[in-house]
Amino acid sequence: MENTNEMQVIFESRSSNESFARVTVAAFMTSLNPTVEEVSDVKTAVSEAVTNAIIHGYENEVHNIYIRCRTEGKTLFLEIKDEGKGIEDISQAMEPLFTSKPELERSGMGFSFMEAFMDKLEVISEPGQGTVVKMEKTIGKGRRIWTTQSL
Repeated sequence: MENTNEMQVIFESRSSNESFARVTVAAFMTSLNPTVEEVSDVKTAVSEAVTNAIIHGYENEVHNIYIRCRTEGKTLFLEIKDEGKGIEDISQAMEPLFTSKPELERSGMGFSFMEAFMDKLEVISEPGQGTVVKMEKTIGKGRRIWTTQSL
């Protein structure tokens, strides 16, 4: 299909790879000609999802995190997957300020940020099987085009 692109990357669940994940997705989405703000939104959402996989999914053990990105038209589709411990109660985990690790002084705002910065967020998880975070963002839809007319 024309005007589509796809990439996948697999990396270890080390906190030092969180910035790698952000930059990789940001570089991939440049074909959509995003604004600086749109790139920043996506990078923030990717950071939150990857950090959740590292801290909650794998509890700081080193395993693989999988990112799959696809563009179709002006829309970026993102999947960030871990094969960690999974989420017992997804709706509770998605509540603002809920954290399963208060001792780490986590804000519990990860899913809220993903929801705020992306157009769509879906979380699929099975305890003991891992988690997939699916996100979408259409690029340019909030952009205004200014035209000037000669008098």
